[in-house]
Amino acid sequence: MKILSVNVGLPREVTWQGKLVTTGIFKKPVKGPVMLRTLNLDGDQQADLTVHGGVSKAVYVYPSEHYGYWRAELPEVDLPWGMFGENLTTEGLLEEAVYIGTEFQIGETEVMVTEPRMPCYKLGLKFGRADVIKRSGKSPHRFLFCRGSRRDG
Repeated sequence: MKILSVNVGLPREVTWQGKLVTTGIFKKPVKGPVMLRTLNLDGDQQADLTVHGGVSKAVYVYPSEHYGYWRAELPEVDLPWGMFGENLTTEGLLEEAVYIGTEFQIGETEVMVTEPRMPCYKLGLKFGRADVIKRSGKSPHRFLFCRGSRRDG
């Protein structure tokens, strides 16, 4: 498994379908190491803590291999790493080889997969098109939520 991009972002208010919405889905790649804390990565926050974030949802992971599917599905859309709101864009960490409880190492941190994740309407907000949610439901690809802990305690 390889990390291609670490992506973080702070919540912001945007208008979606005539309503003001606060979202943390706008993640941007960062350079250099980023500390993984109990609830998220440094420089990152979630907007709606009733469904995002927390100890078991500290890191949002999406495989880079799935970007090819989306480039074919939406050829007119620019898809930089982090476009799906993921904190970690990975290579070689695919759903068929990962289960709840799977652990892997990132630097000095042990990370454990806690649950799969289907995107919410805010993915449509990010793409500026509601049909992306329906398309994601047809896709065999899923996001993963993970939690991390330092090896030294």
